[in-house]
Amino acid sequence: MQTQLSPEFKGTPEGDEAEAILRKCVHCGFCTATCPTYQLWGDELDGPRGRIYLIKQVLEGAPPTRATQLHLDRCLTCRNCETTCPSGVQYGHLVDIGRRIVEERVPRGAGSRALRTALKEGLTSSLFGPALRLGQSVRGALPAALRQKVPPRQAATAWPSRSHARKVLLLAGCVQPAMAPNINAATARVLDAANIQALVADAAGCCGAVKFHLNDQDGGKAQMRANIDAWWPFVESGQVEALVMNASGCGVTVKEYGHLLRHEPAYAAKAARISELTRDLSELLPALVPLLQPRVKPRPELVAWHPPCTLQHGQQLRGGVERYLGELGLRLQVAPQESHLCCGSAGTWSVLHPQAANELRDRKLEQLKALQPVAIASANIGCITHLQSGTALPVRHWIELLDEALAA
Repeated sequence: MQTQLSPEFKGTPEGDEAEAILRKCVHCGFCTATCPTYQLWGDELDGPRGRIYLIKQVLEGAPPTRATQLHLDRCLTCRNCETTCPSGVQYGHLVDIGRRIVEERVPRGAGSRALRTALKEGLTSSLFGPALRLGQSVRGALPAALRQKVPPRQAATAWPSRSHARKVLLLAGCVQPAMAPNINAATARVLDAANIQALVADAAGCCGAVKFHLNDQDGGKAQMRANIDAWWPFVESGQVEALVMNASGCGVTVKEYGHLLRHEPAYAAKAARISELTRDLSELLPALVPLLQPRVKPRPELVAWHPPCTLQHGQQLRGGVERYLGELGLRLQVAPQESHLCCGSAGTWSVLHPQAANELRDRKLEQLKALQPVAIASANIGCITHLQSGTALPVRHWIELLDEALAA
């Protein structure tokens, strides 16, 4: 796509990156066919191709408007379009650039600012856990719209106490320890069964995705740098062989630290090393299968598998979970149709666009329930919580299912 950057952006790192991405786009429209928001609203500007044109116009000097901001806001950043694109357009990086520029030029209303501030500061705060427990204690009295965002309380389960020569770092995350503490404990137990010890750096916090994708990119990068500082002693000493992410939304973000911090002299090399060492939990499965196979009790019940967008599109990891859990005797199966589409969670998107998020959720659940499963499995806390709000079927992380099969 021919692009003529305005002098303001020409020759800048952001401008050069955006121009390189734009030049790859051939306007074919394949992305439109797989874009969830285009399927909901049928508006060209609510598809990747239309948003690319809006960003191009801004970079060429056209003043952005509230409508520009709205169409960029309504993008889920599911990156399904990247999987579909035959030209390798890195849409996710481009929309990050476009959103930041538009955010600086288009003021938001007081209500929008307040909600976004509450999300980016509240979800990543140490007070999130106590606030959630308070909400859980009065969950039955909450309005339905709020109640579906507050999951029932889950008891924390035992963390293994054995020490092993093989060690990995586990990111506890910001909301997961409060919303679903069993996921981290189950991860540690499964790794322990394979003689791998899961360590947690106490000073590491949110991966930075919440703030970054709410256009507080400076705040998000500050959290990324803090995590690198917390992890670096473990990495530099060679104490750990990998950083393991059991929330695919965190995994895709940490894998991009090297890209996002590449222009910061004090952190560029460290960030690149952190990204290089980062693995989604499912990437450990090929090596875990032979170690765990003798200890797993097969389970014939069918579980519907929802691969999060951050796993199948952001990290380009598809097919591994259902294949390797199948080798361990667990039956996971993707939906017969639309398994590539977003469930509508998308981090804070389901809070900012609740009606559309519920439409996507119900559409996803309809496809998953067609399998007549006993449960639904996923790999990201946001997807798990969002899907659970629309069904009585239990929605679990796949590592919890494996943990239970080991315990049996």
